[in-house]
Amino acid sequence: MLTPVIVWLVLSALTTVSSAEKLRFASYYGSHMVLQKAPARAVVWGYGETGADIELSLSGSHNVNANSAHVVDGIWRITLSPVDAGGPYNLIISQTTTNSSIMLTDVLFGDIWLCGGQSNMAFTVGQVYNATEELAMASKFPNVRIFQAALEQSRVELDDLAGVEVPWSRPTAKLLGEKPFTHYSAVCWLFGRYLYQTLNYPIGLVESCWGGTPVEAWSAPRALDKCGLKSSTSSVFHSNPAVQSNFWENVAYSAEWNHSVLWNAMIHPLLNMTIKGALWYQGEANSGYNRDKYNCSFPAMIDDWRMAFHQGSEGQTAIDFPFGFVQLSTWEKKSSQDGFREIRWHQTADYGFAPNKRMKNTFMAVAIDLPDGKSPWGSIHPRFKQDVAHRLVLGARAVAYGEKNVSFQGPYPVLAQIDQSSLKITFNQKLSATQSENAFEICCPVNQTCSEDSQWIPVPMEKLGTNYILMPIKQCPIKPAALRYLWRDWPCDFKACPIYSSDRVLPTPPFLINFS
Repeated sequence: MLTPVIVWLVLSALTTVSSAEKLRFASYYGSHMVLQKAPARAVVWGYGETGADIELSLSGSHNVNANSAHVVDGIWRITLSPVDAGGPYNLIISQTTTNSSIMLTDVLFGDIWLCGGQSNMAFTVGQVYNATEELAMASKFPNVRIFQAALEQSRVELDDLAGVEVPWSRPTAKLLGEKPFTHYSAVCWLFGRYLYQTLNYPIGLVESCWGGTPVEAWSAPRALDKCGLKSSTSSVFHSNPAVQSNFWENVAYSAEWNHSVLWNAMIHPLLNMTIKGALWYQGEANSGYNRDKYNCSFPAMIDDWRMAFHQGSEGQTAIDFPFGFVQLSTWEKKSSQDGFREIRWHQTADYGFAPNKRMKNTFMAVAIDLPDGKSPWGSIHPRFKQDVAHRLVLGARAVAYGEKNVSFQGPYPVLAQIDQSSLKITFNQKLSATQSENAFEICCPVNQTCSEDSQWIPVPMEKLGTNYILMPIKQCPIKPAALRYLWRDWPCDFKACPIYSSDRVLPTPPFLINFS
């Protein structure tokens, strides 16, 4: 990991400085960066001599823009005029009182996506399946730029990053394939690369994630308060004693985290940045910590980030910016007690799909059918990030970019019909389905409760229709109270779950239906 001193030297090398006395950009601006394109306006800020005037000019092949600001309490801030996608530009700031200036070069305008979460987001391109081929393609996408915040914690909200791991850079095999769980995020990079191939204009990726972290560490206290969660230390590892089998699996369950320390140090400093949207891959660390609160804490974090980025950018980041997330994949093949099945459900605020009424303008990549029992990094870290990124891009195209003819969700039930001997589930689209004896379970409650696994009975898929499935329920002595699908940690092999979209690209996510 780069130390703050080395980071500063690297950042300095990326700028042309006439005289750097008291004049500098904030930590996440530099040559090769991407700023948010029109119609939004990018915010640029930094440090200077209190009372001084700052002049900013943006020059490119087509236009020149000039702005000015006054340094107040050592801080200057400028909101640029809208700039269409493209570049490169030179961005120059100068401070008249000290006759000093700084020039950033090779600046592009495009869409900025923030990538957060824990170890499956930190999982690098060098760790994925077919890593050699993926890394070899890095230089072919010079307009997909990367930036990464350093791993820092703080008990108070910071205005700027305490450290930078990867300054704004063009992608290289070395930057994308460093040591495991360092840089650069495979899900983030592949999402950006696939998105660029669709949009054909610059994409800026900002990675700010840390393995083994619970959602509480990334949430502001006000967001946690909404869920009845107070400031405390989360003993993630110790509350999940099953995590003993693999060093790399322990990366997903680091030891103890104080609430809000990563919000303070790794998200709050970014709020002035104008962004297009965010991606999130996290939840493993909450499978044993505040699991039953996740249906509140995760949506509350999304709401709070949206509000904070909107305010921090003075309204330039949308108040409902698109938020994509990955529903957890698999971990333990023989266990149903590790909390993954419950977290998957809670990731959707207990709706089973996204977007929904509670989580508007979101999109979800289902990963339950992407298990990897042979992963060198432990089965909790599957290597098939290409599929994850592809599914996220489908969601982004539909939700963030409004493409009407892009399918981004697998089939989902819309109607359940019960008679004395059978149960018919109708879905919202055509299916590609294969027989399964135990993917579906019905609850036959003895004491009017379905909370215990012993109350659930597997039911076979008897008849597969174009958009429906028929199942026998004779083995239930009373009318079933509920139905669930794929309600296990590891319910199927690679891309072999029972129900997919008609083109077999998108799986049906796990779901729970109460009939009462």
